[in-house]
Parts: sequence; structure tokens; C-alpha cells
Amino acid sequence: MNEWKTKKPLEWEKYLNKEVKVTADEKNTYQGWVFTVDPVSGSVVLVNFVDAEKVSVATVMGHAIQAVELISEGESNTTERLSALFMPVGSRAYSNEELEQRKLRLKSWLEKNRIPVTEQGDQNKTLCVAGVLTVSPPYNAEDCNSSNEIILSRVQSLINCNPEAGDKNE
Repeated sequence: MNEWKTKKPLEWEKYLNKEVKVTADEKNTYQGWVFTVDPVSGSVVLVNFVDAEKVSVATVMGHAIQAVELISEGESNTTERLSALFMPVGSRAYSNEELEQRKLRLKSWLEKNRIPVTEQGDQNKTLCVAGVLTVSPPYNAEDCNSSNEIILSRVQSLINCNPEAGDKNE
């Protein structure tokens, strides 16, 4: 019986963001950084950084995996490099402090323009505008949600033209 196939998703999690050598059927071997493991099939997505701008991505199907050997724990920035590979162009991750500043800037600007806004949700991370629209982190126009299309469109336009919201360097 194959040891990899008997592992549970929480056991596979210890391989994330680590460099491994995977031995598959017919003794094929693959080496790379584990980006993810499919919790249903056990398939592994491996990433290799070819150079500063190029990467290769390979998927080893779970049913074919015979053994997985841990090679390297990786450096402190490995997780960020792997995560950034599959982020939409132009998106970025924000720290909790940056998100709080963005929320406060948008809330302050809305209040200054006499638009009613409250904080709601877990740890008050979501802004509720006029009781009919929500703005979730990171508080951009595309993070607005409302069943009223007219209000949604108008608030998104306001956020897009707001000089105080968003990143100062964008």
C-alpha cells in the first residue's frame, strides 16, 4: 500500500511551501516547491523557480505518487513567492495595519461627505454604507456588494474618484 495515499489532508499540509522530491509510478521523479496538495486526490502541484522571471509548474497525480521526500524547508520569503505566482495581476496582500488604515481613510472620507457608514462583521472589518451596501477588505470599488445596482454603481464611482482612499502610490 502506498504511504502517500493513506495520509490525511492535515498530514499533507506539512509539505506546503517546502521543497520535495516526488517519486511516481515507473520511477519517474519530480522535484520542486509544493504549492498545494489536492485534498481529494492527493495530487501535488510543484513549482520550480527557473530564474527571476520564469517558473515551471507541474502536477503529479495523487494515484501515481509512490513517495515524497522532504528536501528543504525553504527561506522566509518562499511562501510569499509561491503565493504571488497565482495572484491576479495588480493585486497585492495587505498587512492588518494597512487594511485598518485603508478602512479608516474610506470611512472618514464617506463621513466627511455626509454618507452614512458603520462598521460591522467580525472585528468590524466590513463597512456598511447607508444600510444597503457593504465594502469588504481591501476596500476598493470591486469590494463593494449590494443588491441595489444603482447604489452599487454610484458608491463604486465615488470610491474610484476618492483621492483619500486606496494606496497613495497607485
